[in-house]
Amino acid sequence: MAKTLIAFYSHAGENYVDGSVRFLKRGNNEVIVDKIKSALPEADVFRIETVKKYKEDYYELIEEAKQELRAKARPELTDTVKDMDQYDTIILGYPNWWGVPPMAVFTFLESYNFAGKKIVPFCSHEGSGLGGSIRQIKMAVPEANLTAGVAIHGAAASHCDREVNLILQHAK
Repeated sequence: MAKTLIAFYSHAGENYVDGSVRFLKRGNNEVIVDKIKSALPEADVFRIETVKKYKEDYYELIEEAKQELRAKARPELTDTVKDMDQYDTIILGYPNWWGVPPMAVFTFLESYNFAGKKIVPFCSHEGSGLGGSIRQIKMAVPEANLTAGVAIHGAAASHCDREVNLILQHAK
């Protein structure tokens, strides 16, 4: 029986929201994933988390993330997906950091064989849309069947029903 996995990276704490830094108790992608999970209760959820925690201060966090991007780092993750072979569709959520997903998302993508699997990407952003993230994901997993991506303005995460419906359509 084919199954769906919702894999996502989300950053809580200080975030850039509508032009200023604000504290978010839950990251935007976590909020969006809750909406997707409500519509797909049979799907499994995997949170992409790094062993090394980022700084809490937003400006220190972005410096760390920029260093990882420049170094093409692949940070160690706290967990792995058990039996990735059981999934034929992966809904992949991530923030858009400088036009690409966080490096931890690439650690995730490069850890499994996605040949023939459908990947439905979505990102949260504060004005840059999908950036180059779809091209970067395709380069990381060229054997996957990548659908069109869905960009969700982070400040609208709590009321992004239209975008969630697009994600669900792509996942069918």
